[in-house]
Amino acid sequence: MTRWILKILAALVAAFVLYNLWIFGHILYWRSHNPDASSFMNEQLAKLQQDDPEAELSHKWVPYERISPNLKRALIAAEDAKFVDHEGFDWDGIEAAFEKNLKKGRIVAGGSTISQQLAKNLFLSSGKTPWRKLEEALITVMLEKAMDKRRIFEIYLNVIEWGNGVFGAEAASRHYFHASASKLSAGQAAKLAAMVPNPRYYDDHRNAPGLAKKTRIIQRRMAYADLP
Repeated sequence: MTRWILKILAALVAAFVLYNLWIFGHILYWRSHNPDASSFMNEQLAKLQQDDPEAELSHKWVPYERISPNLKRALIAAEDAKFVDHEGFDWDGIEAAFEKNLKKGRIVAGGSTISQQLAKNLFLSSGKTPWRKLEEALITVMLEKAMDKRRIFEIYLNVIEWGNGVFGAEAASRHYFHASASKLSAGQAAKLAAMVPNPRYYDDHRNAPGLAKKTRIIQRRMAYADLP
């Protein structure tokens, strides 16, 4: 019986190692090649095609230099003010989020960095489990070790979700403002950044209470955002 347990444990460890080697191989490849899609994109496309088999995602990759500095500053101001300085985790932010959630008695803040969000979007599902958080942390370390901050941010800008089937800065800019990502004003960029925590909701509720206030707060913070 003990021998079978050891064999099962060994098989699980081997599967875990192989899976993470597969992930790391993709990360190394993506240092110089752009991802065609992310796990979140595939998941959302499958959901959309349940209702409409012909459904497609709105997504177009654009290089870093063709994305407005306004959007870059807005996202860092809104999502990860210490992005250029940390090594994947903002421990002060995590502690603050924990204390806020404890005070509220429910999850109201996450404390995830841009690197953590990218790890989740690229490889994991939208489900929330302890296993997923541990895997997210491991992938975050891989990303930070294999890529520089600019490349992490460039991929993030191009793959994060911004609405119902809308992914990446270019698709979001055209979806909401009928303009390219290179032309976004400070106000437009701040509004897009304000939508990131709940993009599908804000796609359907673009005048939702609180969105304008969040947009103004982000816009005030943008001047202090450091870009990679």
